[in-house]
Amino acid sequence: MRWADWADWSVCSWVQGGVVGQDSSIGAPFRGNMEDSSNRVLTCSTTEEGGPTVLCYLAGLLLLVPVLLGSAFVEELDDTFMETTDPEEIWLIQFYAPWCSFCKQLDPVWHQIGSELRSLGSPVRVGKSDATVNTGLAKEFKIRNYPAILMLKNNVKFNYPGSRTKESIMDFVDRVSGPLVRSLSSTRLFQHAISHHDVLVVYVGATSELKGNLTAAAEELIVHTYFFSASREILPQEVTLTSLPAVLLFKDGTYFIYDEEQDGDLKSWIKRERFPNFFLIDGYTLYAMGESGKLVLLALLEERHLCEENLRYKHLVEKVATEHKDTYGRKFYFGFMEDSGYIDGLIMGEALVPSLMVVNLSNDGYFLPPAPIETELQLLDFLDGVLDGSVEALGGNCFTQRVRRFLYETRMTLMPVFRDAPVLGCFLIGFPLAVGCVFCYLCIKNRPGSADDDEDTPLLAPSMQRKKKLTEKKSD
Repeated sequence: MRWADWADWSVCSWVQGGVVGQDSSIGAPFRGNMEDSSNRVLTCSTTEEGGPTVLCYLAGLLLLVPVLLGSAFVEELDDTFMETTDPEEIWLIQFYAPWCSFCKQLDPVWHQIGSELRSLGSPVRVGKSDATVNTGLAKEFKIRNYPAILMLKNNVKFNYPGSRTKESIMDFVDRVSGPLVRSLSSTRLFQHAISHHDVLVVYVGATSELKGNLTAAAEELIVHTYFFSASREILPQEVTLTSLPAVLLFKDGTYFIYDEEQDGDLKSWIKRERFPNFFLIDGYTLYAMGESGKLVLLALLEERHLCEENLRYKHLVEKVATEHKDTYGRKFYFGFMEDSGYIDGLIMGEALVPSLMVVNLSNDGYFLPPAPIETELQLLDFLDGVLDGSVEALGGNCFTQRVRRFLYETRMTLMPVFRDAPVLGCFLIGFPLAVGCVFCYLCIKNRPGSADDDEDTPLLAPSMQRKKKLTEKKSD
């Protein structure tokens, strides 16, 4: 097959393990292969003596384009990063470890983020760093786990607290890279903001001490929610304000006005109220809800299989959250979970699904209904029992519970290792035990012995010792 004959070849079709095609000029079949990796290679060969076709190479190049473009927009950072970077630059950085499976899952998402930010003309630069190699940089940012995601802006570090999805990370980038408090200059901008965000905090009025307090709170909470400022004319007519300046929090189709006397510290109030009243909760969000100080009523549902029983629990919690918000809204959040992995770790066992439970994230405690809940009234009685202490609190973070949780997490970590690699599991358990035994043996063996000559003679009572000394003096 000559290179000039590439036009006579039909387009390759993809099959498992390679590609197949047909030489239209001579009818000779050919088969190729593709290695799906960062340096993806596509080759096609024919049963007759020949070489790869141009069409196959073009197909391979097309497959390489997204990988190459994504890699071009993500920079590898080393220990000299802090010395060479411009303080005015904004960086989105991922710290990873080569052995971390979660880091490998995040890698293609990270390259998509780098490509999309560049295509949008964002000033944010995207980088990543191997924390096991660039230990100085990892120490500078106090990296403790992998993958760790953060944003560096004006030499201030903002840790990413959410799930490792492209949408969540892009939303985090949009919040942190912009102004701490964004201005809403028109009703249209206000409607756009409230339709695109579940929760937003709005300052209304002229410059004041209250606005300074809001800006200080935004420096910490911008990683979680958006902050805006607007004039009174921008807000809808149904919003009633008795005085200005004021801070409003919009969520669940309504709004709440901050009252310093009743609500206390502004930042603490925003932490308590920054979550929707009823929503789908994942493990990351549930952990973050511990800062609110509220209890969380959860409906634990089967993932992607919402049968009638699951829907009944979900609708029951949603009804209580909507119709009894004024009664329980200050003490409870309401939601449902479709993945009970976080709850399994909290209760140190397998959670019953579907079921209801109340979680206290401030002390890792939880409450279970004393009897099956079938009606709304029974659920309200359960919530009242949690508040007045008649329902027993389980879990907690006392010393014994911490020991139990450590043993449980260790067992859950080692079980997959023993299942998938028994030899490695035995080594991980046996080697530390062997080292400990050898260490104890050496300590016992090298303990100071009783080899002194004076210790070989029996000890005399004090009176006998005095008599012996007196006899020795007389003899002298």
